[in-house]
Order: sequence, then C-alpha cells, then structure tokens
Amino acid sequence: MITVHHLENSRSQRILWLLEELGVDYDIKKYGRDPVTSLAPPEMLQLHPLGKAPVLTDGDNTVAESGAIIEYLVQKYDDGRLRPAADTASRMSYTYWLHYAEGSFMPLMIVSLIISRIESAPMPFFAKPIAKGIVAKVRNGYLDANVKRHLEFMNSSLKHSPYFCGDELSAADVQMSFAVEAGSVRTNLQEDYENLAAYLERIKARPAYMRALEKGGPYELLGVSTKK
Repeated sequence: MITVHHLENSRSQRILWLLEELGVDYDIKKYGRDPVTSLAPPEMLQLHPLGKAPVLTDGDNTVAESGAIIEYLVQKYDDGRLRPAADTASRMSYTYWLHYAEGSFMPLMIVSLIISRIESAPMPFFAKPIAKGIVAKVRNGYLDANVKRHLEFMNSSLKHSPYFCGDELSAADVQMSFAVEAGSVRTNLQEDYENLAAYLERIKARPAYMRALEKGGPYELLGVSTKK
C-alpha cells in the first residue's frame, strides 16, 4: 500500500492530487509544522535524512522529492494518460515542465518568502533601515524582474492550449500546479496573467483535485490560503 507522508502547507498536496488522478489506493500520514519555526517535525527525519516532504513509501520503496515521486508513480501506475508518448514534441514539453517548476521558478518564490520574513522579523530599531535597504535591493535588482519574466513565460505558454503539454492534463501539470499557485499568492493573476488564472481555475475544478484537497485539508502558500 502506498503511503503519502503529508506535511501541512507543503508540496505534498500535489502528490495526493496525482494519486487521485491515477485512481490508486493510498493512505495519508499527516504531519504538522512547528508553530514557531514552520519547519517539519523531527519525525520526518526517520523517513529521509533531510526530513522534508513529500515522502512516499510504497512497499519497500521510499521516494523523496516531488519530481522523483511523480516520475515513480507515473512509471508504475499510469496507463499512458498522464505522460505523453516517447519521441513526441509533447513528451519534450512534459520533461521540460516537470523540471522547470522546482528548478527555475520555485527558487524565486523561496527568495520572495525569505525576504518577506526578513522585513517582518523583530530586530533592533537601528537595524530595520539596513534590513529594508537590503530587501529593496534584492527586490529591485533581481527578484521582481525575474518573477515577472517567468510569469510572462508561463502565461504565454498557455496561450494556445489549456495545459502545459497540450490539450490534455499531464503529470507535468501536477508538478506545475504548486508553482502557479505560489505565483498567484505573489501577484494578481486575473489582472496580469489571464491564461495562468484560467489554468488555475481549470485544475482546481477537476474532481481529482477537489478530492485531494478534501483528504489533505486546506493549505497555505506563503501565508495565504489556497482555498477560495
């Protein structure tokens, strides 16, 4: 039996969604974050040396990292519906988006989260102007322009198709879902990136997505609830 070790407010939510799309039976073991540090509990270190989610166990197999878990599940349980055929343009897109989410876009969201916490962190009054100056330089000199470039790229990639690899949902969309949701926290997709906004509405309307959200529970990204 598959068990998803599901940390609240984390990337593991999309693994539940993939399993619902695949129609595979699974169990969920839920973990709460530390209320002060927001870190995963120490029990997760018993599953993997990094102590992070998601982690999936399937018999004797333990798999960590969202992309690796998705590849494992698709390879073992998909009937060809959620991964385009080999040696096709759609398969090339599939591979790209499967790696783009965590390799290119999410590091920017992590930087955004870190600097927002620096701004709000308690510190001596004389240090606040220094911290705000550093944050402003990171935002103005690096973060904002790069986030905008990536959002425009993702938005344009959905101009002619409802999903990132074409007309049908793929497991790459499951991987990209967290990235698009994170982007929606940082900017108003409805106003500036209408294709991404429509994409997010489309995937959230899928019965499998809604079942996963019901089982995993509402979650927050960067401090903002994704449940509308």
